[in-house]
Amino acid sequence: MSMHIRLAQVWSPEYGVTGGPGPGGAGGGEAANDLISLIENRLDRRSFQTHNWSGTFFDYLDICARNPAVLRNAYQRVYDAILSYGSEKYKLFKKDCIRYHFFSDPFDHGADGIYGLDFALMQLVDVFRSAAEGYGTDKRILLLHGPVGSSKSTIARLLKKGLEQYSRTDEGAMYSFSWMLDEHCGPGAMDHEFPCPMHEEPLLLVPREARQEILGKLNAKYQPKGRGGQLRIVGELDPFCRKVAADLMRHYGGDWRQVMKHVKVRRIILSEKDRVGIGTFQPKDEKNQDSTELTGDINYRKIAQFGSDSDPRAFNFDGELNIANRGICEFIEVLKLDVAFLYDLLGASQEHLIKPKKFAQTHIDEVILGHTNEPEYKRLQSNEMMEAFRDRTIKIDIPYNIRLDDEIKIYQKDFGAERIKGIHIAPHTLEVAAMWAVLTRLDAPKKAGLTLMQKMKLYNGKAIPGYTEDSIKELKEEAPREGMEGISPRYVQDKISNALVSRQAVEEKAINPFMVMNELESGLSHHSLINDEDLKKKYREMLAVVKEEYEDIIKAEVQRAISADEDAIKRLCTNYIENVRAYTQRERVKNRYTGKDEEPDERLMRSIEEKIDIPESRKDDFRQEIMNYIGALALDGKKFEYNTNARLYKALELKLFEDQRDTIKLKNLVSSVVDDETQQKIDIVKQRLIKQFGYNETSATDVLNYVASIFARGDTKK
Repeated sequence: MSMHIRLAQVWSPEYGVTGGPGPGGAGGGEAANDLISLIENRLDRRSFQTHNWSGTFFDYLDICARNPAVLRNAYQRVYDAILSYGSEKYKLFKKDCIRYHFFSDPFDHGADGIYGLDFALMQLVDVFRSAAEGYGTDKRILLLHGPVGSSKSTIARLLKKGLEQYSRTDEGAMYSFSWMLDEHCGPGAMDHEFPCPMHEEPLLLVPREARQEILGKLNAKYQPKGRGGQLRIVGELDPFCRKVAADLMRHYGGDWRQVMKHVKVRRIILSEKDRVGIGTFQPKDEKNQDSTELTGDINYRKIAQFGSDSDPRAFNFDGELNIANRGICEFIEVLKLDVAFLYDLLGASQEHLIKPKKFAQTHIDEVILGHTNEPEYKRLQSNEMMEAFRDRTIKIDIPYNIRLDDEIKIYQKDFGAERIKGIHIAPHTLEVAAMWAVLTRLDAPKKAGLTLMQKMKLYNGKAIPGYTEDSIKELKEEAPREGMEGISPRYVQDKISNALVSRQAVEEKAINPFMVMNELESGLSHHSLINDEDLKKKYREMLAVVKEEYEDIIKAEVQRAISADEDAIKRLCTNYIENVRAYTQRERVKNRYTGKDEEPDERLMRSIEEKIDIPESRKDDFRQEIMNYIGALALDGKKFEYNTNARLYKALELKLFEDQRDTIKLKNLVSSVVDDETQQKIDIVKQRLIKQFGYNETSATDVLNYVASIFARGDTKK
């Protein structure tokens, strides 16, 4: 049997895809049919037909009359795409802030979601709005500028993905056209389809003399959401379409309606993979850079057919700026481009024109977005030859995160429980890594008595006595470049990954904050971006600060776990309130055991009040405040509970912890000998740590032992 016969049998319906009849063949068995059903259930044929609509030019005029928004330019589409996912307003550092849900990556389940950069993203969206209105920023190159790993590439990727997704919606529908000609691009039989190489707007086919009146009618009906702005048809057809239209006009003696019968309008879906409306350019070796990568090149195979290399039918209009027409073109590390490339960008941004080889300047409609880091931008500023480029650039700073909660979300996205299976990540492991990263990005506060750790907590929304919202605003204003330097999230992610695959993690199936902090510290010695030994020393000192903060956190958790006996707190609270009531009313307290009236227990009251730093001179005021508070609640028909007053509740917890700690003999945990009664109490505390704080058996034991060692060495700092 010959080879081609055997191959035919393999793929023929008669024999099936496996080469013979049966369950594995083309007919499919029951299992295969189940899988086919699963596939078909996921397919939406109606959406496919909608996305692949085609019709005549006159059908498209009807669409424009019903929905003028199909004529929007690239900037208008990007801005509307961002708004289409909604937003929310809130206050941050006493300033109005808007969080645009578009940048949470709703179209890809949050895979590229951005956290904590709302101010920078607001600035970016404001530029898009200005450009959508036609105020001049549509003639600029948008330059995202910031340190490595600050989400510049992610923002660009979100804009491209979001614009792709928006073009799939009814609201974001957009159209281009093809020419129906004979195989030689002639006006004969209309059996060959030649798509517009730059996906241009079909109304560019309307003679310039008639465009203004058409736009007047359409703009009268156009009502954009969230902005003003008018629809505009700017420029002319690309050289290929211009040549075809001119040839057809000559063929039909200037009958434009006859020419339009050769036009097939079709809906287009923007796609980076299919090179439709989304382009990306990345610099390569300077010796191999060629500007034709941006503006297209000659198709040498067609020169023989059409007779000239200046015939647009013998040219591939497939450069990145060509195929990105009507969408967005991203320039990765734009300032590393050769000067010849930057010259192309000058006209592309200001005049919206590009110059393909041997052709007239060609109009484009696209967002040009570049990104770069600090050293490259400083080099641009010092280069006097690049004034024209600088003048056509809008710089948008993309700093590192300086809010702890947002930084934690970055690491939870990659190392959350739903992503990491089989390894327990102890509580606060990601938090301490995020804490250190944020500290490295903050400027030292100028206010006396304020530590860097306290400044971080203020930025994160925690209240600190003596500091108001105005104080936080002042702190922010005195450090305008905060977040533009420091440790990249990538470095932290790498070190968390190292901890997860370490021998200790594999053996114990768990990682804890100390394992991650050790990785962060050891990695500094060979960090590729930090050569300054003083800076490395500074970052190591910050790790020590983070370790102290972590110790305070786990001491507080162990304290809460030990003092979490609700009945005991209630009894202590009742006893305290009875004594305070007697004290403030100058009465005696009946001893429930002896039945005798006694003076209020001053020792008990002071042991509780001292836990929250109530001095002797203020005890009367504090006790009267408590009684007034209880009285006010009673007037409102409310009952006072042990946890109603936050300050008192904290004092009761601390007092109970002190009493229980001595009962459990926490300091003796570091020894190997623990009696059964104490062990039973320790097990109860462990279960509380597991249930309330997310520890497992191993990490709860480790934390309890570590806190015990702190107390054993006499460190009882609150």
